[in-house]
Amino acid sequence: MDPDERHRCWWPDGSAGADPLMVAYHDEEWGVPVLDDRALFERLALEGFQAGLSWATILHKRDAFRLAFAAFEPRAVARFGSVDRERLLADVGIVRNRAKVDATIRNAGLVLALAGEFGSLSAYLAVRLPRRSPTRNRSESRADIPVNTAESDSLSSDLRRRGFRFVGSTIVYSFMQSVGLVDDHLSGCFRYRA
Repeated sequence: MDPDERHRCWWPDGSAGADPLMVAYHDEEWGVPVLDDRALFERLALEGFQAGLSWATILHKRDAFRLAFAAFEPRAVARFGSVDRERLLADVGIVRNRAKVDATIRNAGLVLALAGEFGSLSAYLAVRLPRRSPTRNRSESRADIPVNTAESDSLSSDLRRRGFRFVGSTIVYSFMQSVGLVDDHLSGCFRYRA
């Protein structure tokens, strides 16, 4: 079957038709388990940057974000200082929001602290959300998909207690969907695994 004829979730299609970047993200990344700390930090940061914006906006800026934020290597981002902050706020390729930029830099240091305590960000998530496979929701339509859950509430609370910013429950739930901690592909989507 032609990839463009497969049944997908509703969101890769924009008002002007299918967005190739959104389709590729849906088909190849969204809901796929991620264990690498750099990739986890990137997804958490990008979900924070998305707050108030569309995922398509963030996805189309992802390469610029990666360049601006040292490929989201936590150790490198944690060392960013005032010159880096000003550089980021002047970078038209990314979302230039001071609170989100500052949160990303701060969160990088906190990811390192989690790695020091648990061995890795991935290990921390395994302790906080101890499942061997993602929660698979059987959603028939977009209306069936929650914006947060008890698990995202708990994870969000713990991250905020540790000093993380831009990690409200809805952002955390989106992160969980993104990195395969929950499978919210619609039941009619070719990516849904019953």
